[in-house]
Amino acid sequence: MRVKINRMVTVFLPGFFFIGLLSCAQAPVQMSYFIDESLEKSAPLWPDLPEVPRYRYAGQLLGDDNFSEADSHEPGIFEKTLKWIAGLTDTADKGHFLVRPQSGMVSGNRIYVTDVGRGAIFVFDSAVAELQIWSLADKGVNFVSPIGITAGPEQSVLVADSELKRIVRLSKDGNPLGSFGSGLLSRPTGITRDAISGRVYVVVSHAHDIKVFDDNGKLLNTIGRRGMAEGEFNSPTHIAISHNRLYVSDTLNARVQVFSFDGVPVTAIGRRGLYLGNLTRPKGVAIGTDGNIHVVESYYDHLLVYNEAGRFLLPIGGSGNGIGQFYLPAGAWSDDQGRIYVADMYNGRVIIFQYLGS
Repeated sequence: MRVKINRMVTVFLPGFFFIGLLSCAQAPVQMSYFIDESLEKSAPLWPDLPEVPRYRYAGQLLGDDNFSEADSHEPGIFEKTLKWIAGLTDTADKGHFLVRPQSGMVSGNRIYVTDVGRGAIFVFDSAVAELQIWSLADKGVNFVSPIGITAGPEQSVLVADSELKRIVRLSKDGNPLGSFGSGLLSRPTGITRDAISGRVYVVVSHAHDIKVFDDNGKLLNTIGRRGMAEGEFNSPTHIAISHNRLYVSDTLNARVQVFSFDGVPVTAIGRRGLYLGNLTRPKGVAIGTDGNIHVVESYYDHLLVYNEAGRFLLPIGGSGNGIGQFYLPAGAWSDDQGRIYVADMYNGRVIIFQYLGS
């Protein structure tokens, strides 16, 4: 499915025939991360003043609301009539919005978000101010539970669907290109890829391990098994890659484990506990531009920030639907502009934070 703000409309009226582009009387469409414009100049900071702020609220992703006319105007009676006849009124067009976002990635001018509530991939394209929604996993097969997503070779996109139990390949336009992992993946969730080696790392929650594939879908290695010891997992969920290291959310062991690309355990971050900085149900993990490690603590609705050595630095969040609050957050990811994205699952949005420096 491809969603565009502008729609070509063919309308039949008594006595004449009309073909037009309803948006031709409107200003160009633009994409904005700030749904509430008042926050753009006075965005919340973490920590708050008078301490030195390290992160700033940078907006959110919802869906259609991120796209607006550069100079909006109230539609006239003729335009409203044409919309009503064409079936484009508010009651007919309920819009396209995130329901249960899971994870995402940034590639170029695009932000990709997986949504299990819609069974689709949302693609926010700032270069052309366009929202695309990809729902097709294969010919005649829709996504059911897309969770992990990563960039594949030759501008392709790889999606881990936990219910289809496979890794789906999509072209840069969202067209299905096949899949791999069927029969090997009991519940794939997180996924990442090393662009240099072409290795694809898939977190398999029900198998309590990580399957390693090449770009052709051939299984190369399996990292870990069920357990509590170093290098073992208990229902892992998400994975990130940075500086020749793999960061895995070992969710029910309440830690983030760090591995070499070959699967050798390096260290672990966090421990089970009831204080800020402890972990109970870690999920999304994202590595910032300076090496800081950002972990979604889903049980207590926080984003926790650690340095490269695993020392706790800062909490962001708390339960709720306000700015900087979360309700059962899931995945997290980063971009090369210092932004951190959090899939705020049960609030149906993605929250964006801008890193301000150490």
